[in-house]
Amino acid sequence: MSLSPIGAFARSHDPDRYLCALFAPAEKREAIFALIALNHELARAREAAANPMAALIRLQWWRDAVEEAGTGRPPRRHEVAEPLHAAITAGLLDPEGLLALVDAREAEAEEDGLATEEAFVAWLRGTAGGWSAVAGRALGASADEAEVLRALGAAYGLAGVLRSVGAHAAQGRCLLPGDRLAAAGLDAAAVTAAPRAAPLAALLREMAAEGLAALA
Repeated sequence: MSLSPIGAFARSHDPDRYLCALFAPAEKREAIFALIALNHELARAREAAANPMAALIRLQWWRDAVEEAGTGRPPRRHEVAEPLHAAITAGLLDPEGLLALVDAREAEAEEDGLATEEAFVAWLRGTAGGWSAVAGRALGASADEAEVLRALGAAYGLAGVLRSVGAHAAQGRCLLPGDRLAAAGLDAAAVTAAPRAAPLAALLREMAAEGLAALA
């Protein structure tokens, strides 16, 4: 099949979700591609920013783009904003759900990171979990079914965090909850300095086991 520019963007930046999107009905697939692309842009807001305030400005740009589409204003000239606008105006993506995805990313701009496991879980449910819930609603899931998808998406998000500890450390970032790190005798600085250290590996195995238990 021929692949649209937004489909190619999704395939390049998030191949896992892209492959899942291929199972969506053809008439909704472009909207899911746009949702994948938006998620990528939100996820890289802090990574691409020089400081937390710059990250918040990037997130506000996307918040404005979603709100403008919801009120019928013209699309912004951007490779992701334009197809996202089309999906919103066609009624395929819910603006409120998209705004919640933007809001959830603000936690990544906190200077001290995610301080508690409670904050960490809320972040997972709002970001990866929120993506799954919005995608589910776009594909016809009920509100109750979308909440099940949110929990499954959060587990997927946890897997992503655990497998990306080294990559985040190379960027000087740590997204693990501060209280769990402290209980293991660690802190964010220790993680970024030595992402393969034995105490950290033990914590990651422990958190992965908890994620599997939650899925069960």
